[in-house]
Amino acid sequence: MGLPQPCRFNLCMTLLVLYFLISFLSHTRTEAVATYVHHKCPNTTTFATNSTYQSNLNNLLTYLSSNATRNIEFYNATAGNSVDTVYGLFLCRGDLPVDTCQSCIADATKDIVQRCPTERVAVGWYDECMLHYSDQYFFGSMVTDPYRILCNPQNISDQTRFDQLVRAKLSGLASGIINLSTGAKKFGTKQANFTALRIVYTLAQCTPDLSGYDCTSCLRLAKQKLPSGKRGGRVLFPSCIVRFEIYPFYLTGNTSAPPPTPVPPPPTPKGKSHISSLTIVAIVAPIIVSAVLFFMGYCFLIRRKASKTIQEENAANEISIVESLQFDFATIEAATNKFSDANKLGEGGFGQVYKGILLNGQEIAVKRLSRWSRQGAGEFKNEVVLVAKLQHRNLVRLLGFCLEGEEKILVYEFVPNKSLDYFLYEPERHGKLDWSKRYKIIGGIARGILYLHEDSRLKIIHRDLKASNVLLDENMNPKISDFGMAKIFAIDQTQANTSRVVGTFGYMSPEYVMHAQFSTKSDVYSFGILILVILCGKKNTSFYQSDGPADLLSFAWKHWEDGTLLEFLDPTLGDSYLRNEVIRCLQIGLLCVQENPVDRPTMASIVLMLNSYSITLPSPQNPAYLQTEQNMPLSINEASITEVYPR
Repeated sequence: MGLPQPCRFNLCMTLLVLYFLISFLSHTRTEAVATYVHHKCPNTTTFATNSTYQSNLNNLLTYLSSNATRNIEFYNATAGNSVDTVYGLFLCRGDLPVDTCQSCIADATKDIVQRCPTERVAVGWYDECMLHYSDQYFFGSMVTDPYRILCNPQNISDQTRFDQLVRAKLSGLASGIINLSTGAKKFGTKQANFTALRIVYTLAQCTPDLSGYDCTSCLRLAKQKLPSGKRGGRVLFPSCIVRFEIYPFYLTGNTSAPPPTPVPPPPTPKGKSHISSLTIVAIVAPIIVSAVLFFMGYCFLIRRKASKTIQEENAANEISIVESLQFDFATIEAATNKFSDANKLGEGGFGQVYKGILLNGQEIAVKRLSRWSRQGAGEFKNEVVLVAKLQHRNLVRLLGFCLEGEEKILVYEFVPNKSLDYFLYEPERHGKLDWSKRYKIIGGIARGILYLHEDSRLKIIHRDLKASNVLLDENMNPKISDFGMAKIFAIDQTQANTSRVVGTFGYMSPEYVMHAQFSTKSDVYSFGILILVILCGKKNTSFYQSDGPADLLSFAWKHWEDGTLLEFLDPTLGDSYLRNEVIRCLQIGLLCVQENPVDRPTMASIVLMLNSYSITLPSPQNPAYLQTEQNMPLSINEASITEVYPR
């Protein structure tokens, strides 16, 4: 049986009174603030007061601060476009509660603009959090400049043994972090006894957007820069931090030092009277009850107002994002020379793609959608906002959009080296893809898909992964493009059905082609085909032979069963490859194209397989054999718009 309503009210009131008494007696401060440590803001690039960049920066900081209220410890965002774009992120210390993180970011976003009033790049480090913004895109990249080294000025005894202990603990932390997927919290703490009475405490943390490899590299460099022979020290990079002390500086749980033994109260002096407890309660209780009632009413009003304010701020943030991304049609028309054929990069069922140059000299790619597109203006804007939030170095970046009359236009960063198939299938450019580049491309594509499946704020199934939808930047880093067929899943959703099968023959999974079912494992299948295509350097429709395997999968499987794996490799590679890497990639590719989706690995497992040779790979089962006619049309492109670049 539950308590009667009056009893429940009295119980709540008693607890509130107890809370107030404890708070009053302990004088504790309940609101956490940012404890400033250091900042860096190089004055090599600055902005003018009241400029577009300053407006974008203010919008960005407001957006970051508002997202710190959503139980998020790491967040990145972009504001503006072209030369005035601002990129920023925050990272809270991994052991802290949400309210401390929220308070730190709220304070940091106000503090950093006071310390760096006109600088375009700034990093602020605080005990509880870190804030970083720049006019250059840095998400997913290891950033180690600017940095700061701090130390306790006091020396430690037995310095050599102490330094060895600190570095061993930090190495152990790094080893645990590297196995985490991109997007996972990369944070750890360790402690160890230095002497019988002295404990050393260590901490390491990376921004979650780093890959395991980049996180390890960052922590290794930070560890090398740690001061020697000191009682405490830390190295602060924009992408990672390490710290050690001889006192607990993080939440240690049951490792915290026990509280000191309470001092017994002094004896009551003889001959002196004292006020009874009953008298004290009679005096204090009415005051406390009145204060509690006032506080409850005040909290109710504040909570009501705060809820309304948060809703208004979220709506304002969405509007701000849309406004900051919007181009006018005249700007796009001028940039593309009135959509001249000389500027056309390609076209498809979705529309045409043009190269453009803005007035500030920035090169862009412009995707002009066909007028028969079924999306309304509201849906178009909503999807633009969603795609704009996808920030990863292996995804082509959306810069903005234009929506005027019947025109629906998407604006992307321009990627100079065209697409992967441009290099794989063109004889004169074929030789530029040596093995190291191909291996880097495979790893980059895997990290990009993992971000879509698990690490972004959305769960996205691409549905059209293929060589022509992988663009290459000036350093031959891959960028996944063309999200026109992508679908957004709920976080706990595993599978969906569609009434219309769209995609590219040869890359589509069997369950998608035959049963119209798609999931993250559909993308895994397409990624497996991509691996095999990159390894052999041939289109998956170029395998018809009268006396041999008739498709890519049959060709790869035959070499797997015959043990002639290296004969599957593109002969133009010569001997410029590492045998173990090639065999491992072929095995991963065949694991991805197994007929049963359950047998296929997740993208998180694939990234781990590519980065760690300590993992033993299982033997693949028979792949799904999808026979395709030679020279058949490659794409069925009935696109909705969730695009991350034209092709």
